Amino acid sequence: MVGSRAPFRRFVSLLLLTLSAALFLTPLIWMVSSSLKPEYQIFAMPPRLIPNPPRWANYTEALSYVPFGRYALNTLLIAVLTIIGHLFSCTLIAYAFARLRAPGRDALFLVVLATMMLPYPVTMVPVFMLFNTLGWVNTYLPLVVPAFFGSPFYIFLLRQFFLNISPELEDAASMDGANRLQTLWYVILPLSRPALATVAIFSFQASWNDFLAPLIYLHDRSLYTVTLGLDFFRSSYDVNWAYLMAASLVTMLPVVLIFFLAQRYFIEGISLGAVKG
Repeated sequence: MVGSRAPFRRFVSLLLLTLSAALFLTPLIWMVSSSLKPEYQIFAMPPRLIPNPPRWANYTEALSYVPFGRYALNTLLIAVLTIIGHLFSCTLIAYAFARLRAPGRDALFLVVLATMMLPYPVTMVPVFMLFNTLGWVNTYLPLVVPAFFGSPFYIFLLRQFFLNISPELEDAASMDGANRLQTLWYVILPLSRPALATVAIFSFQASWNDFLAPLIYLHDRSLYTVTLGLDFFRSSYDVNWAYLMAASLVTMLPVVLIFFLAQRYFIEGISLGAVKG
């Protein structure tokens, strides 16, 4: 009886997964279709999914409408520096919380986790006043420097991963004369590639897609990021939807490609990082 239910359960699971995938893919399909349509076909009734004829010029015209190449390089520079900052700071902090013993360590870790409950609008004004006093407004420093002071979520993720690494490996390295930093560099980090890749992917995605922080701190158009570049297709009275959809799809490509290239490390880092609490 149990065996006869197994095919039915697999069918229901497959059906639910298919419906869920279709639900999430619908906006993407609409974006691709709209990016290839003339402006008048996008909101035509009844809706037409397949463009007739497809207008590939939307992509070249959209990317030449604003200096998208420069904005992409600006965003890439910010993303790379942010990844470096998060990997450097969060690795050291997470290793200290996972391995070093000190009075109040666990209480301090709870305080770090509690900061995740602070919404960004609460800290936005005082942080802006600080950066404005330092003279960092209209530079990339407010977008990059905070990464070198750690992120609570990344610290938590890396700490959980480090806790799953056997302390015996560190004891063996210590017996060979390695200090803490050498143990971290030669023993812990090579074993933590999935978790580090996960942090890098999350950091890149957050930095590449960030709109609010560049909008607040960047005033010079030559410093704009791709998310600010997308806003050029929206005016006070109209939105050029064809150009906006084309440019948005191009903007999505780096994040999608990086995720698929590092998918195995990403899934392994998430699953192992959540094993031990």
